[in-house]
Amino acid sequence: MTLPEPYQQHTQVGQPLSTYTQPAHVELYGEREPIVYVPNAYGELVPMRKSQAPGPMVTPQPRDLTPLPLIDPLAARMVGAGIGAGAAGAGVGWGLGQAFAGIATMGGAAGIAAIALLLLATKVPALGRGGATTSHHTEVHNHVRGFGRSTTNL
Repeated sequence: MTLPEPYQQHTQVGQPLSTYTQPAHVELYGEREPIVYVPNAYGELVPMRKSQAPGPMVTPQPRDLTPLPLIDPLAARMVGAGIGAGAAGAGVGWGLGQAFAGIATMGGAAGIAAIALLLLATKVPALGRGGATTSHHTEVHNHVRGFGRSTTNL
């Protein structure tokens, strides 16, 4: 059976305690810091010194809640330009078709002469070049072997 430990004094006998030799700090009621109650994470109010309390919550800047346009204005302009260009091209094509229809319905030799003049007018720059033509022929042979190896011969 074990016996309890004998009593040991924490200070030596005959020496004064340090708390008696040091003057204690006294806090007067008028010097006491005010206490505020702050809600904690669970919604309960907790007392806290005013200097330790968190600052007031900063209100966020107001957001712009105006609705955005359904179609992007830049995209609408681009679509409009494309439709306008298509309409202009169709108008030019319709006008040329009407002109060529008028030429084609001319009687006999006059219509054939007008069409020949139009064809000749489009070929005039090509007629002035003349000279020899040069042709170039290149053959490339590529032989693929196993494991991704290949040989290319020109």
